[in-house]
Amino acid sequence: MAEHLPVRIRWPPERTGSHGDHHVKSADVKRALQARASKEKAAIYQRFFKTGKGEYGEGDVFIGLAVPEQRNIAKQFKDLPLPETIKLLQSKIHEHRLTALIILMEQFKKADEKKQKQMYALYLNNTQYINNWDLIDLSAPRIVGAYLLDKPRKILYQLAKGNLWEKRIAILATFTFIHHGESRDTLRLAKQYLGETHDLSHKATGWALREVGKRVSEQELEQFLQKHYKSIPRTTLRYAIERFPEQKRQAYLKGAISS
Repeated sequence: MAEHLPVRIRWPPERTGSHGDHHVKSADVKRALQARASKEKAAIYQRFFKTGKGEYGEGDVFIGLAVPEQRNIAKQFKDLPLPETIKLLQSKIHEHRLTALIILMEQFKKADEKKQKQMYALYLNNTQYINNWDLIDLSAPRIVGAYLLDKPRKILYQLAKGNLWEKRIAILATFTFIHHGESRDTLRLAKQYLGETHDLSHKATGWALREVGKRVSEQELEQFLQKHYKSIPRTTLRYAIERFPEQKRQAYLKGAISS
């Protein structure tokens, strides 16, 4: 977790020897991934995920594996010990990090409360490696959101003061709450993000708002849109109203709405 977030959770956990195959190493996972690597795909992913100078994914490195291939390899290493998962997550190679997150998510689903807390801590203490939208969209709802579902959520508002990726982790985590009929944190964060300038932030916020309308209450969504209409970024608005009937959608786009 970035230094501006004051809460640090003790890590690594005590060594109990009860979780996973402690003979399996992160290097084994890396070798399995490298065996399926493709230079052609890597070149495509480097462009798609904007890894050039000055772009949002600057410096990220790909070896060229599709997500289904990474999922298959993650299944083979589903019991990778947490310290080794950390090593994999801290790799400079994108596919290593994504595979680590897939392993972590699968272990999280089956873990008890104590182990889930450790995994949640692992995640938050390594946000600098969870640094592209695909990594976040896959994992934040299933780890951060799932853990906080029945707990205080102050940490989300600390993340929301962070960098582009920490902000995205915060609002993507609320998708879990939305699926349980809750919209409060999503709407609070969306309001906080109205002044954001990055297109990725606008898209994530609009996506979250659309899900509020779809799964919680379209009335709540419309109340939010009408209250903040003048300050909502255009991209956010377009994403938020995607499910509206065409006539209503056009009214929002043209500013012909009644508050």
